Amino acid sequence: MSFWPKSRKARRRLTVLLAVAPVLALAVGLALYGMRDSISLFYTPAQAQEAHVKPGRKVQLGGLVQHGSVVKHPDGNVEFVVADQKASAKVVYHGDLPDLFREGQGIVAEGTFDDQGVFVAKQVLAKHDERYMPRDVAKALKKQGEWRGGGAKPSYPGYQQ
Repeated sequence: MSFWPKSRKARRRLTVLLAVAPVLALAVGLALYGMRDSISLFYTPAQAQEAHVKPGRKVQLGGLVQHGSVVKHPDGNVEFVVADQKASAKVVYHGDLPDLFREGQGIVAEGTFDDQGVFVAKQVLAKHDERYMPRDVAKALKKQGEWRGGGAKPSYPGYQQ
């Protein structure tokens, strides 16, 4: 019994399939390989602790900036703490913060955790008005019971108004 079909038309189709399949598989493999670093998962501080995010993994960290936690250094580094109802995470950022950045404000920081568990942010985004909140942040806050859609203030330790 031969691998090749007896019909000339079927042999032609099988030949084309055998020629196209490896090229297509290579193209898909290269596309997935190229996109591996562009995927950025969103976490709140509690979710990041539960997930044990590996150092160097690119993620987004969102939550509220704790009052009294912002420290600006002369070299341009800024340290602050992002918190949710269950946990908090120290964030270090080098550069200018957005104009709307302030304590008690919801932010999303993009970056990586280092070996000590400090989040090193490459970019910090602040919400642009009181009604707006990114969908992922709102969903995570609702899930934790921290949603402040009606203007209620958070109840976790360290939050002051």
